[in-house]
Amino acid sequence: MLSRAEFALSMFSGARQIEVFNNLHLIFPVSTMTAAPRPRRFPKGVPLALPETYRHDGTDRSLADFLEETDTVALMVIEDGRKRYENYWLTGGPAVNWMSMSVAKSFTSAALGIAWGEGLFGSVDEIVSDHLPQLRGSAYDGVSIKDVLQMSSGARWNEDYSDPESDMNRFISVYAHGGSFDSIPPGMIRHTPPGTYNLYNSMDTHVLGMLLKKVTGRPIRDYVEEKLWHPLGMEDDAHWLVDSEGMEMAFGGLMATARDFAKLGELFRLNGRCDGKQIVPEAWVKASVTPDGPHLIPGDHGLSDTAFGYGYQWWLMDGENGEFSAIGVYNQFVYVHPDRDLVIVKLSASPNYGQTNDETSYREFETVSMFRAIAKVL
Repeated sequence: MLSRAEFALSMFSGARQIEVFNNLHLIFPVSTMTAAPRPRRFPKGVPLALPETYRHDGTDRSLADFLEETDTVALMVIEDGRKRYENYWLTGGPAVNWMSMSVAKSFTSAALGIAWGEGLFGSVDEIVSDHLPQLRGSAYDGVSIKDVLQMSSGARWNEDYSDPESDMNRFISVYAHGGSFDSIPPGMIRHTPPGTYNLYNSMDTHVLGMLLKKVTGRPIRDYVEEKLWHPLGMEDDAHWLVDSEGMEMAFGGLMATARDFAKLGELFRLNGRCDGKQIVPEAWVKASVTPDGPHLIPGDHGLSDTAFGYGYQWWLMDGENGEFSAIGVYNQFVYVHPDRDLVIVKLSASPNYGQTNDETSYREFETVSMFRAIAKVL
């Protein structure tokens, strides 16, 4: 098993991670959420044959080849709450916890929405530094919770995985040797006016985690287990990477099974309801998947560092179908296509991810093209 430092050096290096992403709880400290007392399982639907090809950038491509090239370990297709397809490869399996990377951001946002629904804070227009006074004087001073939720805080941050000197790669190096996540945001400086530019910034999500912990007065793990994990009927224990002080990596440290990741997508497909009970307020769900500013709309408009749109820690696709997705590096997806009553989970360890700072190694837009091909054959 790799050491923490060895794993950090292997990130975005082209090294295969199929023996690692299911074992990170053995390398790093974690907190554990237990399976629900009453697990909820997706009923079986009519088996689905995947399409042989999908179309992307004007060419037809092999779906099987894409799954292989991206070291896919799990693929699930849920239509109208029923399991149409489930398959595992390599080190994946029904009970295998897999590192979700930034899919965790959408869980953090959902939990914060529950806290809002419980009246633990009043509005997303409140100032985050009023709740977290340690952020006064930083890039987050005077910034609304909403702008942090929408990755529009204005804080300067470089998440280029191909650049060894990027903020994210320097963070990974520090974490490999221990330290506090909370120590980073107070030292960050402003780059753009808040609410004007969508810049992908994992520290924005960590600030949301700090806020969640502050307003609930509880560790993230405890609150999420009670308010989200157990109500959704999660079938397996899940692990959440923590720092040296026990703080969860709110932006990317959640390890769970494909079946349980799918339940978050299904929850948001159903506007925050599960088994007839409102888990996340419907207004929060709607706001989470609605771009309400020019910098959040999908497209190449110069107001964002990506052509995807953005909501409350959910990625938004172009077009009129209302598609949205949680996305994590190395090709992790919880994709929702509401018009087709569809949820797709893809867990992967794409070895070339982050070798370049563009779609040629990310292949995220290509993944959405593949999902849309699956939607067409339903």
